[in-house]
Parts: sequence; structure tokens; C-alpha cells
Amino acid sequence: MAELPKKPDEVYREIAVDMDAVVVEHASLVKRIAYHLKARLPDSVQVDDLIQAGMIGLIEAGRKYDAGQGARFETYAGIRIRGSMLDELRKNDWAPKSVHRKSRELADAIKLIEGRTGRDARDQEIAAELGINVDEYHRILQDGNACIVSMEQYGIDKEELLPGLIDHHSNPELQLYQSRFREHLKKAIAGLPERERIVISLYYESEMNLREIGSIIGVTESRVSQLLNQAHARLSARLSAWQKDKSQD
Repeated sequence: MAELPKKPDEVYREIAVDMDAVVVEHASLVKRIAYHLKARLPDSVQVDDLIQAGMIGLIEAGRKYDAGQGARFETYAGIRIRGSMLDELRKNDWAPKSVHRKSRELADAIKLIEGRTGRDARDQEIAAELGINVDEYHRILQDGNACIVSMEQYGIDKEELLPGLIDHHSNPELQLYQSRFREHLKKAIAGLPERERIVISLYYESEMNLREIGSIIGVTESRVSQLLNQAHARLSARLSAWQKDKSQD
């Protein structure tokens, strides 16, 4: 006897149960990402708000995940969760405009110095280019925690950097651009000064917090924050220069 088709409400209940299972199984992933991100944010940002936004991202990941694309669910969900938290932060726009402006000026100064000298810009040189002393420069780096860095500022979504998540066969030009971008990003990270490269690796790949990173490289948590923000500014300068060159090809 042929099995009768399921009624809409039965299908809905099954989906709801599956979503509940996804949320329960990966709730710890949401909390880990939230606390990792909160470590670099002001006290005014509540971790519970990040967790709530992350849960929405987790549910979206559960609905849209396709195992046939080749990416592990944890990888895909992590991107959706973090992206949802960043969207929440940008929506609230709690970072002062002056912080964003200074971050852009910092990246511009690094681009000018490195274009002029052909080597990594040094703290003293960057401060001089900005017309400030080194202590003020370090304060700007510390305030840079208010700027959430994501691949979107380079004109690309981070999830698009992971092969197998999105089918770009319908847009070979975009696929070629992103492939070249990935290669340049890898080179830009590899070309960072050693301590900045280590901090980037430990923070993003190993997902360590600032205190843990500081204990490894032998500096204070505050100094790790400065190094991380300086690496962001250096990458922003180098990637924006690459994008300008590509637009002129």
C-alpha cells in the first residue's frame, strides 16, 4: 500500500524538531563565537545580544545547509553565526564615526608609507604620517576595537571565500575575481610582520582570546589588541591597493 503524503502540519512539526536538535547541539558554538567577539568590544555591548543574534544565524544555517556542497556544517554554521552577530552590531552602529574615520586614515597612512619605502610601515613612521606621537597612535589602535573587521569591507562576503558553499558557475567573472582575491589575501597575511601574522593566526584560526595570545607571545592583552588592529589596518591598506590595481586592468 502506498504511503500517504504527509500533511503540511506534519512536515512543519518535523522541521521544527530538526531545528530544535540543531540549536541544542550547536548552542555551545554560538556562545563560543559570542564570547570570542565580545572580548574586543566595549562594555556597552551585551554578550546576550550577540548570542541571540547568533542563534538566528544558527537557525538560518540549519535551513540553508546543503551537505552536498562539501563543507562541514560546523564550518558553514560558524560563518552564518558570526555574520549574524556582525549584522546586529552594524545595525546598532554603536562605534563613533570618529573611530571609523581614524581607522581609514590609519590604513591610508600605512599605504602611503609602504608604497614609498617598499617595506612594512613602522609605528614611528605611521605616527609621524598622521601628525601625532606614538602614544596617541597606540590609543587609536586600541580604539580600533570599535571597528568590526570583516571581508565585506574588501567587497566580498567571507562565506564566498570557502569553496563548496556557493555555486558561482553562472558568474565565471566573479568566480575568477574571488579566486584571485583569495590568493592575494593569503599573500597579504603571509607578508605581515611576524608578530602580527602570529596574532592573526591565533585569533582567527585557533580562535584564542587576547589574554591567551598575550601569554604565548609574551605581551599584555592590551598590546595584543593593538597588534591585531594594526594587522587589520595593514591588510586593509594592501588589499585596497590591490583592488585599485585590478580596477585599472
